[in-house]
Amino acid sequence: MAPWTRLVPTTHCDSEESESLTASAFKSVRTALDVPERELKRWRRIFDANAKVVNGEKFLDTESFVNAIAPKGDLSKIGRAQFAILFRVADTSRRGLVSWEDFTVFETLLKRPDADYWMAFQYFDVDNSGFITYDEFKNVFTANVGPDAIPFDFDCDWVKLYLGKKNGAHVLGYNEFTQLMKGLQGERLRQAFKYLDADQDGFIRPEQFKRIILDIAGHKLSEGVIERLPTLCTLSPGQRISYSEVIAFHNVIRQMDMVERIIREATAKTKDGRIDQSDFLNHSASSSRYSLFTPMEASIIFHFAGRGIGSQRLSLIDFAQLLDPRWRAPHHEPEVQHVASSASFVQSILSSSYSFVQGGIAGAFGATIVYPIDMGKMQNQRSTVVGQLLYKNSIDCAQKIFRNEGFLGFYRGLGPQLVGVAPEKAIKLTVNDIIRGRAMDPETGRIKLGWELFAGGMAGGCQVIFTNPLEIVKIRLQIQGEAAKVEGAVPKGAVHIIRQLGILGLYRGASACLLRDIPFSAIYFPAYMHLKKDVFNEGYNGKQLSFLETLGSAAMAGMPAAYLTTPADVVKTRLQVEARKGQTHYKGLQDAFFKIYKEEGFKALFKGGPARVLRSSPQFGFTLLGYETLKTFFPYPWQDKPRQVETALTSRPDELTRIRARNALKILLDVHGDFGRRAGSSGVPLSLSSPRLSSQQSNK
Repeated sequence: MAPWTRLVPTTHCDSEESESLTASAFKSVRTALDVPERELKRWRRIFDANAKVVNGEKFLDTESFVNAIAPKGDLSKIGRAQFAILFRVADTSRRGLVSWEDFTVFETLLKRPDADYWMAFQYFDVDNSGFITYDEFKNVFTANVGPDAIPFDFDCDWVKLYLGKKNGAHVLGYNEFTQLMKGLQGERLRQAFKYLDADQDGFIRPEQFKRIILDIAGHKLSEGVIERLPTLCTLSPGQRISYSEVIAFHNVIRQMDMVERIIREATAKTKDGRIDQSDFLNHSASSSRYSLFTPMEASIIFHFAGRGIGSQRLSLIDFAQLLDPRWRAPHHEPEVQHVASSASFVQSILSSSYSFVQGGIAGAFGATIVYPIDMGKMQNQRSTVVGQLLYKNSIDCAQKIFRNEGFLGFYRGLGPQLVGVAPEKAIKLTVNDIIRGRAMDPETGRIKLGWELFAGGMAGGCQVIFTNPLEIVKIRLQIQGEAAKVEGAVPKGAVHIIRQLGILGLYRGASACLLRDIPFSAIYFPAYMHLKKDVFNEGYNGKQLSFLETLGSAAMAGMPAAYLTTPADVVKTRLQVEARKGQTHYKGLQDAFFKIYKEEGFKALFKGGPARVLRSSPQFGFTLLGYETLKTFFPYPWQDKPRQVETALTSRPDELTRIRARNALKILLDVHGDFGRRAGSSGVPLSLSSPRLSSQQSNK
């Protein structure tokens, strides 16, 4: 009797009733398999989405079964078609179809923490005895590897050590089987080397080494590495490959996840984003209790990553062909290169224009949120004003603005701000991105600190052409609102202020504006990038920052940048504001610095500093958050993306059951790269009914 017949009530129903599982059936299955109802409903959705109707009932054939269980966008070399191997495990009735009941049992098995080995055990346990006999192991193994494979001696001492005697027959329990499968590749490697080493001198030819590796690990290697397998002979004199080198290469493959972790961590810590063999071994020793890799294994890693030059310093992208089984060599056709170079100029202009628009939108977003804070900076209020002070402090300023002008008073001057903030932020963000892109190492993504400061400084300097007129009009609109209430004057509009100042007047205080914006951006952008990378670990093992992490990085970077440039902002404000009767007049930048310091003291240069931090920090936080969000969700459509090392280690976690299905396949493919493709000709039935699924089943 099939295992599900004891778990699910079998009923005959018409096609309409078969569209969904009845409540009682759901309850029976959930109780028998101890599966949450939500999980069972999810399985049902997957089954219904892929099933085909046969004689009024839904079933999965091989193709639809693969669609239901194969990981989406799997970053391994295992093809989706190879998941059909597991179809023979799920199809316990041997009718070429998997029913809903079959599927629930299969998915329940995948929930086991040892599902990968459990599936492999059931593949070999063809008589459902709960043990694997010597004959079963040999027959299933032989049927799946084919006659062209390197012979395997089943009567060797290694097999005998695992397959003990019971009543005169060789048997293997489940736990013993897992250890046997884990060590099987090593024994196959030893036997294969001994078989091909005809003269027993401890060496084989390069093509023989390639044959061995393709048999047991071809699915783990990229085509680039497979093509260069014979070059392993160049590591030592004689143009042949020793057993030590074969074992070392196999150890590298088995520990590939750890190899990748060490490479990613080591390259992230070096200044140039590159490592050599010493860096690799040093980081390996510091990140583990025991030595994981020998010098020979490190040489092999760098040999294949460095294309034969193992002594050079390599970046993460150089290791891509070794770490990523799906890696393909880039094409370098002359025609393609010519077309690419001729179109690069146009593409750069279009990409910069696209970024310009995104920067403007993000800048307007950030400015609108924090604009009321800008009204309370009080930088233009002077201690030597003839008559009364307008504001005692920032809180008093906010109270009087609200009392005299209402809530809209906090947004006086916002119109010109939004008109100017788009080109201002767009230029700043775009120029910084362009210079960083030009100065960045294309292989490591690293940029030297000097270039980071230069990119930020140039971005701040280039924006002044738009910033200075904007600042003058904005400040004069801001201060005249409250002054008009006190003095009884009629506030003037932006057009009147522009006509009054003229073109040259709009750039009054430009030197102070440069003195503020260049160091501000030179501090801000490098701080922002390093906070994302060094504090929040952006890009580490593929990590993408969350909403709060991006906002936090941008906001924290704005704090030192805003406060340290406050003196320049104070001087700029004084130069741009029209002095009233009784107020000190300033001839220029140097004169303003000296007079402010002499008349009001050193603290006056940092007047409004905290308010400036409170404004600039969140403003740039929201601006950069908006810019990063726009780039993420609306990237430039034709942008050439840099090559990334994408592996299962850094990919977005897939559903655990799908991962276990993939791992079960890897265990079987470790037996032979063609495992499962020849199983159809073996004529050996497979079963799912033993070992028992649960203690409940064993009691029934």
